[in-house]
This record gives sequence, C-alpha cells and structure tokens, in this order.
Amino acid sequence: MKPAELIALAPLLIVAGSALVVMLAIAVHRNHLLTAALTIGGLTLALFSLPILAPLLPQRVTTLLIADRYAFFYMGLIFAATLATAFFAYGYLEKSAAAPEEFYLLLLLAATGAAVLVASSHFASLFLGLETLSVSLYGLVAYLRSREQGLEGALKYLVLAALSSAFLLFGMALLYAEFGTLEFGALAEQVTRAPGTNILLLAGTTLLITGLGFKLALVPFHMWAADVYEGAPLPVTAFIATVSKGAVFALLLRYFRTATLPPEGAFFLLFSIIALVSMFVGNLLALFQENVKRLLAYSSIAHLGYLLVAFLANGLLATTTVTFYLTTYFVTLYGAFGVMSLLSDGGGEADTLAHYRSLAWHRPWVAGVLTAMLLSLAGIPLTAGFLGKFTVLAAGVASSLWTLTIALVLNSALGLFYYLRLILVIFAPPEETPGEERSRLPAISPAGHLVLAVLLLLLLWLGLFPGPILELLSTLAIGP
Repeated sequence: MKPAELIALAPLLIVAGSALVVMLAIAVHRNHLLTAALTIGGLTLALFSLPILAPLLPQRVTTLLIADRYAFFYMGLIFAATLATAFFAYGYLEKSAAAPEEFYLLLLLAATGAAVLVASSHFASLFLGLETLSVSLYGLVAYLRSREQGLEGALKYLVLAALSSAFLLFGMALLYAEFGTLEFGALAEQVTRAPGTNILLLAGTTLLITGLGFKLALVPFHMWAADVYEGAPLPVTAFIATVSKGAVFALLLRYFRTATLPPEGAFFLLFSIIALVSMFVGNLLALFQENVKRLLAYSSIAHLGYLLVAFLANGLLATTTVTFYLTTYFVTLYGAFGVMSLLSDGGGEADTLAHYRSLAWHRPWVAGVLTAMLLSLAGIPLTAGFLGKFTVLAAGVASSLWTLTIALVLNSALGLFYYLRLILVIFAPPEETPGEERSRLPAISPAGHLVLAVLLLLLLWLGLFPGPILELLSTLAIGP
C-alpha cells in the first residue's frame, strides 16, 4: 500500500484506533468521564483530519476501498453524528446505566463500520462494514439490560439483520457466479453489456435490494423499525435512524450510480414502487402514534421513501440531492432525539406524548428547539427540512418522475398532521402549576444546551443559507 493511500484512510484509522484505546482504558481503569472524553477526542481528531487530507483525494486503497470526496463527506456526517451521540449518551447513561463504559466502545466500532460502508467499492468491504455496524448495534440496542423492551428490540434486530445479511450474501454469490467479480467498477462494465433478461443478474440484484431494504426499513421490509426504535436507548435510536441508514443509503447510491439504473429497466420500476409504498405506509402508520419514538420510526420510513425519489433522479442531481437531504435529516433528527435524551432520567425515557404536554410553559428553550426540529421534519419554510424536500421535489420534476413527485407532495401534507399534533401537545396549557411540573423535569447540563444550540444553528443555516454546502455537494463525484 502506498503512503498516500494509507494517509487517505487516516480518518477511518483514527476512529478504529480510538476504539482500541477506549477498550484498553476500560481494562485498566473504569471511569465514565475518561471513556467519554477519549471517545469525543478521537472523533474530533478524525473530523478535523478530513479537510486536511482532502487535497490528497481521490485515492484507491486496494480494490476494496476508495477514498474520494464522496466518502469523506459522508465520513464527516457519520463522525459528527457519532460525536453528538456521545454527548447525549453521557448524561443519559449517568442516569440509567450501571456500567456505561462499554457503550462508547460499541459506538466507535459502529462508526468504523459505517465509515467502511461509505468508502466501499467492493462487495467484500461492503459486507465487512455492514456486519461491523450491525453487530455493534445489537449490543447498543440491548445495552440497558434491565429494560425488557430493549432486549426484545435487540433480538428482533438480530434475527432480521441476520436474515438480511443472508439475502445480501446470496445476491453477491449469484452476481459473482455470473460475472466473476465483486468489484463495483468491473461489475458495472459487465452489467451494462448483459442482456436485461439475464436471470442471475435479475435474481442477484433483487436479493441485494431485499437485503439493503431490511437495513433501511423500507416497505415491505420495515416491520422491525418501530420495535427497535422503541426498545433502544434514545441516543442509540438517533444513531440507528441517521448513521446506520445514512451509511447504507450512501453505499446504495454509490453501487447503483456506478452500475447505472436505466429509467426503462425493471429495477427502476421496483425502486419506484418501494418509494411510493414507503411514503404512504410510513405516514399512515405514524398518524395516531402515542409513543414519540414509534412516531419517528414510521416517519423515517416515509423519509426514506422521499430519499428514493432523489435516488431515482438523473446523474449528478441524484448525488447532490440525496446528500443534502441526508445532511438536513441528520441535523433535524439529532435535534429531536437530543431533546428527548436530555429530558429522560434514570426512571424512564421521555418517549410518550404525555411527557411533552405543556413543555413550552416549563422549558421554553428546549420546547423551542424541539418545535423547530419538528417543523423541519414537516418541511416548513425557513428550516433545513423545507429545502431538503424542495431539492428532492426539484430533482423529481427535472427527471419527470411525476407520479413520485405528486406522491411526495401529498405525503408531506399527510406528515404535517402528526408533527403539528405533537407541537400542539408541547404548547398545550399546563394542568399543574409551573413549579410543580418543572421540579419533575431532569436538569440539563451546559454541554447538552450547547449541543442543542449548535444543532439549532445548523438547522437555520441550512434552511436560510444553503449555498455553500450545495456548492460543495456539487463537487462530489462518485467513483467506482
């Protein structure tokens, strides 16, 4: 391996090395603050290394990985989101976990797996990254062993993730049997020359879509999502909803943009149907949920349907639109789940509508942040979510995806109902005196307030001044 190739992998190696350092620190001396500090330090170092190493790009690191602007941008999203998870998890675990140190080890390993995914250019690295991410998530979902829901959610996630991995492996095997390669670029060259009726190509790609559909919780592979979201600790729920799904979607985009997806093909039609059904099913299931985690779980299914509209757009437009939408989605969901994490205590999670009744009267700042995040998810103007949906809508119109575009507009109106329902609960008049209710709410650390402020500023910046990031995203060319 050339020195430039090794240096280009430095951000990934820093996070993997941080996991090793945290493991050794736990073995030598258990200390929650020290473990969290080492985790935050490693992730911060990895984040700062990305712009420093960007001039060296692109670099192909063997046939397994490619370090390009596309991979580096998604690594930045992953590391920043993992950093936010660590901040929220510190206060959350202080209240609810007897031995919180191993949480950070699993978190770093999951981030490493996600980073491998977004840099993968070969099915072998895809599978290794995906399994590193998934196996770490099994432990994270069930980390609070005293919670029966967590164990149930982890078991469901384990069984369905294993099933999806089996689909993926079988699909890879069929493609390898037909084309003799597992490298994306070489596979793309042969796929473009293969007839559309090639049975092994159709069967292998369908199995791949099935396996990745489970990971993304797209309809009809979505049944695990609400139970896992509800059972997992709140910081882990945020991580699954953003980092896990974002990394898989970035991989999906790299593979299918490399292999091309002709509008008249069977797979284009298959993705269109999945997008259409995911939008309607996700929003309809979210309509009358009393549990906020389940509401956001079903909402995420609909948002993945919106993302598929951008995914099916033409050329570079798809890359720019998907990446911008995922960026806004990361910021918005971390803001929402961050508020939920900070309002939770050792006695239970703030995960039902009742927990947020009259919040604006007792914690106006926190209620304001949560309201801004919900308005962004609904796609209200002046928020990042509005511009995210607008870019998806524009991509759909530019690519003449009229059915999907109309469905997106209808479902955005449908989603507005349950977001506004939660906002009305937040601003409902109090039934108790402010002092009595405020005394029940847990104290929020200055670090928690700081992270919420940063997320709110990012939300407004992406909604009001998106020019710089859109200009950056236009330079993200996907390499094979």
